Amino acid sequence: MVAERQTQAKNVLGEPLQVCCTEPMTGFFRTGKCETGPQDTGVHVVCAEVTEEFLAFTRQQGNDLSTPMPMFNFPGLKPGDRWCLCAARWKESLDAGTAPPIVLASTHEAALKSIPLEVLQEHAIDG
Repeated sequence: MVAERQTQAKNVLGEPLQVCCTEPMTGFFRTGKCETGPQDTGVHVVCAEVTEEFLAFTRQQGNDLSTPMPMFNFPGLKPGDRWCLCAARWKESLDAGTAPPIVLASTHEAALKSIPLEVLQEHAIDG
């Protein structure tokens, strides 16, 4: 089923979803892609290049992405790492003025349910 999702998933541009990051391995399904499904209640679909400002913001919101958690095979993120973020958290960070830049080719089309394409394009580091 994951293989099927990988071949059919589309990005916000309507093209095949590209890999966001494999070092560290990201994605709800840990495939490197910001794929989603019914199990992904957080909708981890925005491929972002995290910044220190965003990491501080999300830590203040109770989601520390900087601290390694070896028991979950999570190395902790540092500025410049790419990671599949929850669409709602990215939008919260946008409203707070701390939104990290995103990669459109690697951002799942499901992000468009809560964030307009024009807004995503304004924060894109790829076209």
